[in-house]
Amino acid sequence: MTKIINNILIILVAGVMLFFSGCSNDLLETTPYGESTSATFWRNGEDAIAASNAMYTLLREEDFYGHSENVFDNCSDDLYRAGDHGYEEAMENFTLDASNNGVRAGWKNKYEMITRANAVLINVPNIVDIDAALRDRILGEAHFLRAFGYWRFSLIYGEVPLILEQNVIDGNFNVEKSTLEQVRAQVETDLIAAVGLLPDTHTPENIGRANKGSANGLLAKLYLYEERFVDAITAGEKVTKGPYPLADNFRDNFTPATENNPEMLFSAQGSANWADNPQYWIAPRPWGGWDFHDPTQSIVDEFEAGDPRLGMSIWQPGDMVDRKANGITEFTADLTATGYAQTKYATFTDDGNLDQNQNVPVLRSADVFLLVAEAKIRLNGPGAGDAEIKEVRDRVNMPLVTNAGMPELIHERRVELFGENQRHQDLMRWDKAGIVDIVAIYGEDRGQFDPVRTFVKPKNYYFPIPQREIDLSNGVLKQNQYWTNQ
Repeated sequence: MTKIINNILIILVAGVMLFFSGCSNDLLETTPYGESTSATFWRNGEDAIAASNAMYTLLREEDFYGHSENVFDNCSDDLYRAGDHGYEEAMENFTLDASNNGVRAGWKNKYEMITRANAVLINVPNIVDIDAALRDRILGEAHFLRAFGYWRFSLIYGEVPLILEQNVIDGNFNVEKSTLEQVRAQVETDLIAAVGLLPDTHTPENIGRANKGSANGLLAKLYLYEERFVDAITAGEKVTKGPYPLADNFRDNFTPATENNPEMLFSAQGSANWADNPQYWIAPRPWGGWDFHDPTQSIVDEFEAGDPRLGMSIWQPGDMVDRKANGITEFTADLTATGYAQTKYATFTDDGNLDQNQNVPVLRSADVFLLVAEAKIRLNGPGAGDAEIKEVRDRVNMPLVTNAGMPELIHERRVELFGENQRHQDLMRWDKAGIVDIVAIYGEDRGQFDPVRTFVKPKNYYFPIPQREIDLSNGVLKQNQYWTNQ
């Protein structure tokens, strides 16, 4: 599935579509796909592939990884929102409310992806004219993508409604929130099922689809968030000791010609017809972008002297940038709000335009190496994760770190994964574990682009449920506990 799905057959459900109450439909704001088969769809392997492809297309929407999903990391100390969206300022400064546009931006697309996964899980097992290995792969993809959707929901909102196959069959969509524990349990169940069904790797024409490494990597992350350290190590080592080696060059992960390498466990696949892609959002305006999500001085200072990841992640004054047909151009501080810009998502085509084929990385093996290192450190103390940290640092020829504890691990995650929507969530889980003080970190005055911000615990551990969804549910959907009466 090279550059996933330029030609998508949107799932047209066989038979009649399920129609249910208006408030239920609006609640999830998704197309309700029915469960019955007919002569027009769910007939054979080609239909199953089309349905599988349709699950992935949502990832590319502006209100998913086209832009909005990465807005949540503006809250971190790595990024300044820049741009001209007032709702992003409110999110970044923790002054938002439940009507904030950014809070509700991805709700619809996540549930639409889950809906399409449910349709696959209901209908594909009943297809007779399909190869068994293909059937298993597609079912594995559906379990993985449903898990991924609920995983993102669990990080952003905590408690959300679980909509599964039986809800579709019964037409029962307007349901109460499940607890965080129930949502995570469903994520685990789906990921374990995905591991059992997905292939280890894919042939070239299917590169970009989820594989066993994708599922085990996300499972390791889930277990680490739950502080199930032994389980996190077990799942993570199926990646770190599996056919998912780090790319030879760090920058290979962010270059269209090489980005679909074995290290890239899961990404939102770029496309030349991606109408609203991340490249435009983060590049300087004079270079064809819109100047959002600028790096702060704090993250620039975090990189050690000589760390090549700085130059491969961030443009800074004095950098000479090859803009292809536009020539070698010097990056100057007046190009962006903070004087820095992200380069992980910004490459140029031969004609000098921003390359829309660039993917958005979601999960890499390097992330999993550091998850395993953290689990080992927190389980067995400093030094236990040295081997995994060494793998990540060796790739960029950085000196060996021995007897590494959490400070070293925190540093390594910050510089390796900058701009990949990890930092804010990392800080919150470390704060919950008593490892860092997030109130102090966000309360520090680092100047105009990283001022004092007030993080309120436990309220700001999660974002509020979008007020629109609560209203449309006719009172079935309740606001998150600590956002009530805000």
